Amino acid sequence: MRDGWCVWITGLPGSGKSTVAETLVKFLLQKGVHAQLLSSDELRKVLTPKPTYSLEERDIVYATLVYIAKLLTKNGVNVVIDATGNLRRYRDNARNQIPKFMEAYLECPLEVCIERESKRTETRHAPQQIYKKALEGEAPTVPGIGQPYEPPTNPEITVNTVQCTPEQAAQKIMEAIVKRWYTKI
Repeated sequence: MRDGWCVWITGLPGSGKSTVAETLVKFLLQKGVHAQLLSSDELRKVLTPKPTYSLEERDIVYATLVYIAKLLTKNGVNVVIDATGNLRRYRDNARNQIPKFMEAYLECPLEVCIERESKRTETRHAPQQIYKKALEGEAPTVPGIGQPYEPPTNPEITVNTVQCTPEQAAQKIMEAIVKRWYTKI
């Protein structure tokens, strides 16, 4: 059995991770490539029904996310991770444990992320109005405001989500996947 690959889509909250990840999985499926989407927001709801977003909680959520991705890839399942992973060590842990790993950084200025997030009506499993709450002092653990977001130092692909649509971003990531692990799809 061939190992699956893993792509971690990272970026600030509001950079477009969930939309790009879902679009990427859809595009891959249209090409006959199956991939399991793993969302840190969904996993967090299972592990901690009343999340605090503390450092300890983040350590558990991201370690569990990497463990699940590792098990899936070892069993031939391709994985797309949709997660901020605000500290590099979370993403480096995945890189060290998963042989076929790629980091996709969605670059987006904090101001744009704040604006986008303020207009969101559908947040999927993420908390609502996180930047507003952070700026008002009600949510001290928001990456980019109360907690650091450490951008990748050497991602396999960087996509500026101000300069392209989610579909274009997903297409660029899919092209990077094909270039790295396939001759064609």
